[in-house]
Amino acid sequence: MAEKIMNRWIVVVGAIMIQLALGAIYAWSAFTAPLRGIDGEITSQFAFSSTETQAIFSAGLAAFAIFTIIGGRLQNKYSPRNISLLGGVMLGAGYIIGGMSGANFPMKLIGIGIIGGIGIGLSYVIPISVGVKWFPDKKGLISGLAVAGFGFGAFIWILLANPPSIIETLTGFGGLIQPENGVYTVSNVDGVFKIYGIMFLVLVVLGSLVMIDPPKGYLPEGYEPPVDDSEDTGILKDLGPKKMLKTKQFYLLWIMFVVGALAGLMVIGNIQNFANNPTEGFSGRGFTLEQASDYAVIGAAVFLPIFNGLGRIGWGHVSDIIGSKKSLIMMFGLQALMMFAFYYSTYHQLAFYAVVIAIGFNYGGCFSLFPAATADSFGSKNMGQNYGYVFTSYGVGGIVGPILAGAVQDAGMSFLYAFIPAAILCVVAVVLAIVYTPEVMDRSNN
Repeated sequence: MAEKIMNRWIVVVGAIMIQLALGAIYAWSAFTAPLRGIDGEITSQFAFSSTETQAIFSAGLAAFAIFTIIGGRLQNKYSPRNISLLGGVMLGAGYIIGGMSGANFPMKLIGIGIIGGIGIGLSYVIPISVGVKWFPDKKGLISGLAVAGFGFGAFIWILLANPPSIIETLTGFGGLIQPENGVYTVSNVDGVFKIYGIMFLVLVVLGSLVMIDPPKGYLPEGYEPPVDDSEDTGILKDLGPKKMLKTKQFYLLWIMFVVGALAGLMVIGNIQNFANNPTEGFSGRGFTLEQASDYAVIGAAVFLPIFNGLGRIGWGHVSDIIGSKKSLIMMFGLQALMMFAFYYSTYHQLAFYAVVIAIGFNYGGCFSLFPAATADSFGSKNMGQNYGYVFTSYGVGGIVGPILAGAVQDAGMSFLYAFIPAAILCVVAVVLAIVYTPEVMDRSNN
């Protein structure tokens, strides 16, 4: 009797559920103002500095990146389902701990930043790895769909926490975080962290139930795998981490991903800080404080996360058509232009939205293009472990980008000193993408 195989699209549904919860880290900009000291006429009982708020964000990104390697390794030993469940428990627990710590910055850093980041890292690579194994015929598209929830999750969580006034006008919902008599209170903000922790736990547990690898030798109906002519061409396939780390392809992908993460996360972590800046934001360029606040939150809560999610699907589909190399060149070229333009976008809200849309779309593309490129260069067999190593670059970009912009703000310097270096690095990434070739050649006889 033939073995019954589950519908592979169920894996995609589970992957999106998991990633919706993991995308909470991208909603962090909704919490920066409530955690800071004085923000215009509104004060906060937390009184964290801008650098401290970005340190929590960066700690989460670093833990996230490091534990993708560990998650990739552990899933082979303990099963993708079990490791994904563990990650969900840690993510939920991290936010609940953060919600119980009051104005204690170290505990917020440990709970939300480190423990929550570890949970994200353990769970993150599993939907991608499992998805690519079920969909060898659509690696780019499925990589994008598997992580699209990450971007869309940010839209949901940031909107629930701190929606713009236009949403409040239409729905009557004013957001979970609201200042009381001009003060962000500890109980209000921490209450949101606790609610989020419970919701994250439920979503990841449910999604993890279908994180199961396909049977050995599985091929989708009608799919003919490429003819293995590696012996004739000298192309190496299905490399493990040790061999992968000896290739130039790994280091080119790693450096490019650092740049992509640095640019995107710099904007994600500081978009509201920049748009509300009294001299370089909207209010410094002729708009009222209320308009500046509305435009900032609409950009951060609506356009950035939505197009972050769409970029993962869109660029993944493009990669399946034209290949990962050309896609990377196009994506970084456009991102370089947008990072140059971002500083000047606050002269008009439509320009701001357009640039934010493009930055979010391109940044989202990193999360489908780099998994697809990893599979193209090193094969799908060890995808979970290999992509974990590639993904450590995200942690480096996540530390440098947001903290650089936060430090620039605390020092009273222009945001140009953050955005222009990011744009130049994107140009460097274009050059690296031109040099990159997906094929790993066997040079053992050279």
